[in-house]
Amino acid sequence: MDPIINLSNIIRNFPLGTDVVKVLKGISLEIKKGEYVALMGPSGSGKSTLMNLLGCLDTPTSGSYILNGKDVSHLSDNDLAEIRNKEIGFVFQTFNLLPRSTALDNVALPMIYAGKREKERIERAEEVLRNVGLGDRMDHKPNQLSGGQRQRVAVGRALVNNPSIILADEPTGNLDSKTSIEIMGLFDKIHANGNTVILVTHEEDIAMHAHRIIRLIDGEVSSDIFNENHIG
Repeated sequence: MDPIINLSNIIRNFPLGTDVVKVLKGISLEIKKGEYVALMGPSGSGKSTLMNLLGCLDTPTSGSYILNGKDVSHLSDNDLAEIRNKEIGFVFQTFNLLPRSTALDNVALPMIYAGKREKERIERAEEVLRNVGLGDRMDHKPNQLSGGQRQRVAVGRALVNNPSIILADEPTGNLDSKTSIEIMGLFDKIHANGNTVILVTHEEDIAMHAHRIIRLIDGEVSSDIFNENHIG
């Protein structure tokens, strides 16, 4: 099976005055469809930069990134935005919900950009909210929901366009331990349904849900192991 993600010798430099900061130093890796991967590393390891590249929020200085058979290494901002909306579902630590919109409208939002008709948007958003356990909260706005419920809305929004990849950046960072366990149970279920999940985290217990753990140090892959002791 062809990998859904193929990174080859990815380098990402950032200019800083007259200097150049080398953040990613030649990263090569493959992720297959249906894998559940945790991306770990201390602050400054390059994991956020790598996540931005994987999520098509940024492009590499050099090297190639093939996403689902398409080279996305050097696309324009508009093309990257289109790829993001179609291929990638994001879940962020801070939820990033629209405060004045209902759970249903927040989840339906990516389908507006995808050009879906209103009836289809509502039906799909309702289905997804039921799947993440919020069938009774569709008309609630974010300030009427708990942190865990807000993150469920964010997960629903990430799933709504049937993306190739779910990319979650510290998805339990703002949640208490009990709620974190519930949200990770939801990710386990999403993976069990056949989705490719990439989790960026610095917490070992969260990473243990993944089947594969990739660790970065100083902009390079320091280890890439199959996690036989995964949870869920």
